[in-house]
Amino acid sequence: MRRKKGVITSAKMTGTVTVTVHRHAFHPIYKKRFRKSKKFLADAKGIDDLIEGDTVVITECRPISKLKKFKVTEVLGRVPRVSDIKEEEGIEEAIHGEKKEETEEGEETKETEDSSKLANEPVSDKSSVSSVSSDSSDSSEK
Repeated sequence: MRRKKGVITSAKMTGTVTVTVHRHAFHPIYKKRFRKSKKFLADAKGIDDLIEGDTVVITECRPISKLKKFKVTEVLGRVPRVSDIKEEEGIEEAIHGEKKEETEEGEETKETEDSSKLANEPVSDKSSVSSVSSDSSDSSEK
């Protein structure tokens, strides 16, 4: 019986998981080690609560279907579940409360900046601008 250690990459099928097994190979010409990986479908009917990222041991067995020839025999490591992670009380309120205050202040500062820009801009006469440009064009012709 062959045993392989791998990581679950998909647990979307009922009673079946996809396990990726990595191994190292040595290239004969380049004398370098490189990693090869292969995916196996494994039967997981006896073990509940398997998700992507869990490290498992699969063992070869009789063919269960066309592609399933392994069973999950042991769970070596589990990825933290969302239900296991506990958030501290008040974090969500503090985060969202700060964002609301910042946006309100930001809108107020934008309005005051726009009004101050309008107040500080000098009123320009189009006639004075055109007369200046015509004077400069006359001097360039001479």
